[in-house]
Formats: sequence, C-alpha cells, structure tokens
Amino acid sequence: MMLGGSPRKRLRTMFQPLSRCSRSTLTPHTMTLKLRWLLPTLISVLSIALPAKADTLTSWHFDTRQNQLNLTTDSGVQPEVKLIANPTRLVIDLPGIVLEYPETPQSYNSAIQQIRIGQFDRETTRLVIQLTPGYQLDPQKVRVIRESATRWSFQLPNPEQISGNESFPPTAITQVEQKPRQVSPTVASGIERNYAADLEMRTGLEMSAIKPQIESAIAQYSSLSAGMFFLDLDTGEYLDIKGDRVFPAASTIKLPILIAFYQDVDAGKVSLDETLVMKSDLVASGSGTMQDEPDNTRFSIRETVDKMITISDNTATNMIIERLGGIAKLNERFRTWGLTDTKIRNWLGDFQGTNTTSSVDMVKLLSMLSREKLVSESSREQALELLRRTTTRTLLPSGLGAGAVIADKTGDIGFVVGDAGIIDMPNGKRYLAAIFVKRPYNDPIVRDFVRRISRIVYNYLDQPSAKVSN
Repeated sequence: MMLGGSPRKRLRTMFQPLSRCSRSTLTPHTMTLKLRWLLPTLISVLSIALPAKADTLTSWHFDTRQNQLNLTTDSGVQPEVKLIANPTRLVIDLPGIVLEYPETPQSYNSAIQQIRIGQFDRETTRLVIQLTPGYQLDPQKVRVIRESATRWSFQLPNPEQISGNESFPPTAITQVEQKPRQVSPTVASGIERNYAADLEMRTGLEMSAIKPQIESAIAQYSSLSAGMFFLDLDTGEYLDIKGDRVFPAASTIKLPILIAFYQDVDAGKVSLDETLVMKSDLVASGSGTMQDEPDNTRFSIRETVDKMITISDNTATNMIIERLGGIAKLNERFRTWGLTDTKIRNWLGDFQGTNTTSSVDMVKLLSMLSREKLVSESSREQALELLRRTTTRTLLPSGLGAGAVIADKTGDIGFVVGDAGIIDMPNGKRYLAAIFVKRPYNDPIVRDFVRRISRIVYNYLDQPSAKVSN
C-alpha cells in the first residue's frame, strides 16, 4: 500500500494570519523606532538562512510497498548517503538543495520509526530514515538508484531485528546504479529536444520572439519558481521554460483521472447511469462540498465526476479513483499514455504535494485529448464541457482576450499552483497551455505572474500572421 492509504475525515484547520499591530496604536515615530530595531535583525536572519541562489527539493515520497524513498530536485544533484548507528539511520544529504517549506516527520511501520527532512546547513537538505530501536539495515543491500540527474531512488532491504543496540562506525554508501529511462526528461544544452516524439505530433519552431518577455517576467517575480509549456496546435510552435520540471500536481491530477473515466465509459466498463456511495474512508477535506454530507450518501456518477472537475471536490475524486480500480491501476494507465511525470501517490487531498506531474505531461495529455487519441468524440466533448465550467478563473483564464474560451483544470495546495488547459481563440486558433509555480505559502502575487505569462502568449498568437485561414 502506498504511503497515506485511504483518506480519513480530518478536522478543518484554520490558518490564522500573523498578528499585526493596529495602525491606530502606532505613530510614525514609534513605527520608525520599531523598524530600526527590526530591520537589522531580519536582515541578519535572512542572510544566514537563505543562500544567494540554490535549487530546491521538488517532491519526495516513501513507497511502503517497495521500501523505497523517491525524490526529485530542480536540477542535478549528487546525493551523499551513509548509515549511522544508535539508532540506525540512513542519512541522505542533497548538496546545493534547499528546503523551501517545513516538513513534518512522517511515521510508517514498526521497523521504520519515522522519516524526517530538514535544512542541514545553508545549502544542504537532509533526509533521515530512522529505524525503530532494535532494528538494523545491511549497508551492502542498500541500493542507490539514479533515474536521472534530478531523480533518485533509495531502495532499503527489509530491516532486521536485533537483540540490542549494535554499534558500528558511519558507513558511506557510494555504489550507484543507473536506471535507464524510456523518455529522458532533459537534453544537453544546444541539442534540440524531440518534442514531436514526446507529444506524438509535429512541432514547429520555438516561440523565440516572446521568450525574452517571459524570462523578464520570471526575473521580476524572484520569489516564484515556475515551469511552463505552451503549444500552438496549428503550427506546432511551442514555448518551453522548464516544461519538464516535476511539480506537485495538486488538483491538476484530476485532469488525467477525468480522461481515464471517459476512457472506461467508451469501453463499457463504466455506465453514466451508475450510482456511487460516499464511504467514510473516501471522505476528504479541502475543496468540495461532498465532505459535508452524511456517510453513505448516494450520488449519481455524473454528479460525482462533475463535482470532481467543476468545483474540484476531493471526496468526489477519491470516489472516482476507487471506481476506476484504484491508484495503482490509474498510474499504470498514465504510463501507457506516455506520461512520465504524472503519478498518484496519495488519495486526495494531497496537501503534502506527493502526487506529481509536469507541464509537458499536461500538454501531451491535452494534445491527445484534442486529437481523440484517448477517448471518443462524444466523450471528449463531455470532458471539455466540464473543464469549461471550472469555477477558478484566476490563473490562465485571467490573461486571455475577449471571446477566448478555455477548458482547464487548476490546482492549489498553498505552496504550489498549477493550471492546464485548451484555449480556443476568436481568430480560430487553438493552443495548449500548462504552467506550475512554486510560491511563498498562499502568496497572491502568483496570480499576477500567471496572468502576465498567459497574456504574453495570447497576444503573440493573436497577431494577424497567426490567424487560421479558412
């Protein structure tokens, strides 16, 4: 079973903003004195805590079925791994990687007491897999697997029980296995990536004319870290800015689940006249209204999939996942579609961000949907109609011109937002867009950033030379 198992009802957590002094109690003089006292302290703390430039840990999760820790970073990293005694701990250091957001230690089973993650020093993130006292690992059987420069796996042998505490000197684990991948997510500098193979369609030139504008916008929003991919379906022109970077998927994971649902409708495995029962172990907090209904409430499958997309209902999503056969079966289907970065690791709501995807994966999925590669024309139109009725319109839709129509799915778990969709323009052009952005927790500035990026691409494709001829 994957980490997290079935979701449980959770108490709603209310995040209160930091307390602020009332303006009426602060005179300009007292404010100046407070700022004079606070600024040196803040500058000192920030200069110690934050390196000038560092990459981040994008995602990590522990697969309890395989006894394996998987992680992804922004850019290439060379982990340093060692085994330490009393208690037995597998320590994984990631030089040059910083931890953007605090992590809560996770408990697992009787042998693995917890996995914790923290900032070891200014530019090193440390993960610790700590065994319960009385257990040990054979260091010769610990496997370090390099899937790519940014993706690593750490396979643990089954912990062995011992009678007492065993002492041994710290043991470095230096043997690294290379795991070949079918589709490499990165290319060497100066080598053109074969997007035609990735997207299973012809591609044209890069949108080089607007790339400086995009890069300038990214530079002006220094607190944000983004990955994006845009594709003109008529010409094959594309814009790629870290499009293959893996991000927490948040609620954009509901997009491939939606396509899988209609695929099963086409195959006769699912009937649109079915009724689903909301079982207690599928109820999830976060977005949606179904969680407020009594356990064992019955919903039509049409209403369930509608709520999954239009109001991003997490409970509805878990009900659809279960109806389609569960997490493992969906992940296998995503792989058959050629999605290399899209994985469900936990049931919704996945507030830790363990479910992942990338902008390229989202655009590839939308490309196949547009060309009826995955579902019938009827199912495609039903899916698009749901995506056109999503209620969150503050990201990609906010940058579009009058008359444009978008079918999209957004995601937001506080520290990451994402949006992926199909845009139909008044000039007859259709293009695909996907963008993911890491941000300071709940910082609304991300909306301005995504709106600006969306507007730049839209204006470029709205030029007279971009119009589709009759």
